[in-house]
Amino acid sequence: MITFVTGTDTDIGKTIVTAALAVCAGESVAVVKPAQTGVAPDEPGDLAEVGRLSGVTALHEGVRLPEPLAPTTAARRAGIALPSVEEYAASVDDLAREYDTVLVEGAGGLLVGLDADGNNLADLAEHLTSPFRFVVVTRAGLGTLNHTALTVEALRTRELPVEGLVIGSWPDDPDLAERCNLDDLPATAGVPLIGRIPSGVGTWPRDKFRATAPSWFE
Repeated sequence: MITFVTGTDTDIGKTIVTAALAVCAGESVAVVKPAQTGVAPDEPGDLAEVGRLSGVTALHEGVRLPEPLAPTTAARRAGIALPSVEEYAASVDDLAREYDTVLVEGAGGLLVGLDADGNNLADLAEHLTSPFRFVVVTRAGLGTLNHTALTVEALRTRELPVEGLVIGSWPDDPDLAERCNLDDLPATAGVPLIGRIPSGVGTWPRDKFRATAPSWFE
């Protein structure tokens, strides 16, 4: 099974959610990051963080772009040619034939462009031949209901399957809006809330992260 980890925005915890899902997936798991932006050639990217926390070693990064921008913008400014979503999909399908679980972490939100034609993560999914689903990572606080509903609606319009929502960073002391959103997010988006990742777990050592990650999901 291929699981796309997308989100309502950037910096909402997709990488930590990906690492936690990798832990829960078992031994036969690969993780893909089609486009990594804002990281120099010699710096660790999101996949390094996934590997550090989860222990997964089958980590596959696509194109790397130096500026912290949308992949299409960063590639244009750097003069770097992006693979097409068809090429991305073929490589993900290849991995799905080798591993029981393939996790694909998107860049930014769902509709951020991944190739020169502006195709996005949803377009990539439509070129797959293997079974897949989406997990939508969202914020806990005020404003998240609209962003989450719009993302899920975009997936539904394309008839792409959504497994559920995961709150990417759940605070130790949630405020009123955050507490209410536990009920309001699934009601507004029409898909279940399947997980909450406690804030700060990205700093944990691997053993603690791996031992605790399954408890964050329904």
